[in-house]
Amino acid sequence: MSADKQKLSFWEKAGFGCGDFASCLFWQTITLYLLFFYTDVFGLTASAAGTMIAISRLLDALFDVVIGMTADRTSTRWGKFRPYILWFAVPLAVAAFFAFTTPNFGETAKLVYAYITFILFMFMYSAVNIPYTALLGVISPDPHQRTSASSFKFIGAYIAGFIVSATMLPFAGHFGKGNDARGWQMTLAIYGVVAVFFFLITFLSTHERVQPIVKEKVSIRKDLKDLSLNVPWILLFLVTILFILFVCIRMSVTTHYFKYYIGEQTITLFGKAHMYGYKYLASAFNTIGQGFAILGVILVPWFSRQFGKRRAVIILFITALICTGSFYYLKPNHMALIFILQTIGSLTGGPISTLLWAMYADTADYSEWKTGRRATGLVYSASIMSNKIGWAIGTVIAGGLLAWTGFKANVAQNPDVLNGLKSMMSIIPFVTGVVALIVLFFYKLDEPLMKQIKEELDARRARIAK
Repeated sequence: MSADKQKLSFWEKAGFGCGDFASCLFWQTITLYLLFFYTDVFGLTASAAGTMIAISRLLDALFDVVIGMTADRTSTRWGKFRPYILWFAVPLAVAAFFAFTTPNFGETAKLVYAYITFILFMFMYSAVNIPYTALLGVISPDPHQRTSASSFKFIGAYIAGFIVSATMLPFAGHFGKGNDARGWQMTLAIYGVVAVFFFLITFLSTHERVQPIVKEKVSIRKDLKDLSLNVPWILLFLVTILFILFVCIRMSVTTHYFKYYIGEQTITLFGKAHMYGYKYLASAFNTIGQGFAILGVILVPWFSRQFGKRRAVIILFITALICTGSFYYLKPNHMALIFILQTIGSLTGGPISTLLWAMYADTADYSEWKTGRRATGLVYSASIMSNKIGWAIGTVIAGGLLAWTGFKANVAQNPDVLNGLKSMMSIIPFVTGVVALIVLFFYKLDEPLMKQIKEELDARRARIAK
């Protein structure tokens, strides 16, 4: 394939990014507010909510692999991965609506309803998002073009996160008019309609350029064996779990942290003092985080060119860890420091996901280079499984610590709960991040090796095409 055909236009990269914008209207709602929704709106205990979320995500993690292998074996006039975006966009929006609907049931029936609707929601999310994410691996054979496309992907994600951070709690209050359950339901209905529209843009604007060199059918057993021997992928899998723990534990309790630890604060802006409640403070904290994460993602191509993907991740991660660990020493009245550290931590932490997903495409190339076989859908679905495992473990930790310290929704909390919230915003994620960095030091797919791999794969494809 010529260099011109490998290059992606701005509009195709932007269209690709629309897919993660759509996905993250749902995903950021889950990451930022799901535990809070189930404890303070839906009415589950912290332990019941944490366990339900964890079990659902573990089941979904297994479903990810099924979807990935199925997509690898799909053949349509639209390609392998793009059709799933078209087929499952509407079912996903419907499932999200019901997952954030609070029924007027008894305690046991309500818990059963939560399990059924959330599992269905996660399955539909995977049916769209696994093929969409795998599309990054076949949108171009050029690693630099994939890194650029990955930047657009995460710009879309963080714009969605910005919107969710800024609108979720205010929309729920506006549409609920005192009925929080109704407000959350209506807000997810709006997000669903918008998501379907942007998924269609992605479907219509993207193309699949990379085709496997080997045309014969490959058994699932061989695919799984190739993956199990792909050492760079295994290392990234572990790093992703630990990075998600770093992110998830904090995000799961951010709203609790502001509601119960920070409380109402008087803040002086432009010479005028105003009293702000937790909804405004938490929304501002999350929104600023998403905004500066977008800026960080925009700078990813520069970081990647200057340092290489692996070194860039290490430098950015160390900075984000310092900001996160510092939260342990902050008091409720240290509002300026809280927001400054969130700004720096988000600017440096936001690009990490972008770089990791671009690195997963490199592991797919590495596997094809070593074995002659390519299973992009499996590589990405199994990788997203690590994401789901990380979120499952993180949610269990967050819900379990809340329950263990004696958390009860909508009442003043004891000192153990407050100290637990402070630790989950700082020390606990800091430790998981340090372990992730240690694992990353063993990852060896640097830029010179990836250049060699690309040249050899291009040569093989050219020979097949003759």
